[in-house]
Amino acid sequence: MSETTAATAGVGPERSALAKKLEARLGQKLVALVEARGEITIEVLPENWLAAATLLRDDPDLRFEQAMDLCGVDYLSYGQAEWDTTDVSSEGFSRGVEGEGPGRFAWANRPRNVSIPRRFAVVVHLLSIRHNHRVRVRAHCADDDFPSMPSVVGIWPSVDWFEREAFDLYGILFDGHPDLRRILTDYGFVGHPFRKDFPLIGNVEVRYDPEKKRVVYEPVASVEPRVLVPRTIRDDSRYEQAAAERKAAEGAK
Repeated sequence: MSETTAATAGVGPERSALAKKLEARLGQKLVALVEARGEITIEVLPENWLAAATLLRDDPDLRFEQAMDLCGVDYLSYGQAEWDTTDVSSEGFSRGVEGEGPGRFAWANRPRNVSIPRRFAVVVHLLSIRHNHRVRVRAHCADDDFPSMPSVVGIWPSVDWFEREAFDLYGILFDGHPDLRRILTDYGFVGHPFRKDFPLIGNVEVRYDPEKKRVVYEPVASVEPRVLVPRTIRDDSRYEQAAAERKAAEGAK
């Protein structure tokens, strides 16, 4: 086991039996194992993605025969707080914005994440019906400019459309996928809308041109960039009144 694995696996009697089995079976393929709040997350290198997936499905002590979900993740600006939470008033509304949220920065000034060196990752959630166990498996794509990962459709056919979704929304290519096409956006859509550097107003807009008698795509011109800021209620007299009424009702009993 690597030093990273030992540090994150929580070595000690508090580890579950499943965590110990995963460490023993995956061995050097395991980059990290984190067990928190009753959930286990393991991380493997992209070159071990297929081998680890096959082992998780076929090992008789693991038998993760069903893939419940697969998704992409963009870790650009991960962990950087956009909203003021600690230095605002304890009463009223907080509408402060730091300005580095998704779609609100120029690429040249994009936020950097030093704690997670790779930007894109693929995450799959697995279920063992035989042993009633669940596990989350993650691998980071090796290339940020051309993110790719081997397809696991041959191992869990249910991830076919999930991989297409991750390709469509994040631009992650799945090598070996039988039919890797967009699934949620239009075939002519420009970019990948779940990437954190994707502009909030998009790149193109669609309208019907009465002269050409067809739908045309044009650069965004009629939509103004804006940020919808939710209001966070920190103190509300209605809640205090409701609590007082409950207390009075309980006292009357």
